[in-house]
Amino acid sequence: MPEQKQERKSKISASRKLMLKSLMVTKAKEDLEQEIMEKEEEKQSYLVEKAPQVQTSGLSFAQLQELCQELHAKIAVVDEERYDIEAKVMHNTREIKDLNIKVLDLRGKFKRPALRRVRVSADAILRSLLGSKHKVSMDLRANLKSVKKEDTEKEKTVEVSDWRKNVEAMSGMEGRKKMFDAAKGPAQ
Repeated sequence: MPEQKQERKSKISASRKLMLKSLMVTKAKEDLEQEIMEKEEEKQSYLVEKAPQVQTSGLSFAQLQELCQELHAKIAVVDEERYDIEAKVMHNTREIKDLNIKVLDLRGKFKRPALRRVRVSADAILRSLLGSKHKVSMDLRANLKSVKKEDTEKEKTVEVSDWRKNVEAMSGMEGRKKMFDAAKGPAQ
């Protein structure tokens, strides 16, 4: 298998590829320049056809006013057309955006907003899920065991008390206490 992959390598050398690329780029540049020239020529011919040069020399004042009125009328018509075309373009772009959004929604690939942490009580969650059916108040904190600070302070004082005062309670077995007392007695 690896031998077949090696055989499939291109038979064109790197220098030949580079030469072909450069030829393609030069041909594309020439085509682009030719296209630009054709557009310029087309534009000039359109302007000559649609907007001939105005001859104002040798016209009287009344004829000049009439010419100006005609030009203003033509300008008004062109502005109306331009406005209509702009409105159509705006409508089409809005339509395209809406369709793109619909396509993205159908694909499921859209930007999801970053979610924020929100503190919600258990009652609020049940109310949102069950609606009007939820009437029982769930106070989860009421079920927790309450700890009084006074109890903990008393326990600490018992632990800290002097162990010598309570030897009998600490001894545990009666026999050991007697042995302790017997050993203590003759030494005093």
